[in-house]
Amino acid sequence: MSFGVGWPQGGAGVKGSHRRADAGRLESRLVRVMRGRGRSSRFHLRAADRLHGDVRGARRSAWEEVYALVRRIPPGRVMTYGQVARLLHDRLSPRAVGWALHGCPHDVPWQRVVNRRGGISTDRLPDIPPGLQRALLEGEGVAFRADGTLDLSRHQWVPPSARGGRRPPRRQPLRLTSSRSSQKER
Repeated sequence: MSFGVGWPQGGAGVKGSHRRADAGRLESRLVRVMRGRGRSSRFHLRAADRLHGDVRGARRSAWEEVYALVRRIPPGRVMTYGQVARLLHDRLSPRAVGWALHGCPHDVPWQRVVNRRGGISTDRLPDIPPGLQRALLEGEGVAFRADGTLDLSRHQWVPPSARGGRRPPRRQPLRLTSSRSSQKER
């Protein structure tokens, strides 16, 4: 295992060589901790929490937050992996959101999350039949273009909490009045 791959080579006089030395110490410490010989298991726990999105305390795991958000998407609407990640304050990357949905509970409508272009990303996965996500979305009324993408401006859902918590103002209905009655009111 090498975390320094791709770093420029150089001696003590090269600018940034102290970073390579720090990375070397970090690498050896990680290897010791992973082999169970590290001085501090606290470092190991912090790294595991960050990698898997878990945060100590009252907050739910990041994956549980993904599931809760995706359960709120109404039928016929979609969100993108990046949109879900941003709404979770970037606790997970868009790719990690995809991994969370890959192993989600049965009551989570995973098919309502698509890639940033409005395309289907699950057709490449070996354990999901090709076309399943598209068929499920079409069953909910989502229309696809000839290139296999959907129109995000039409089908993308933005939760009310992401809109500032306020609903847009209601439009007042137009009142049709005759020209004579409008002249009398003036």
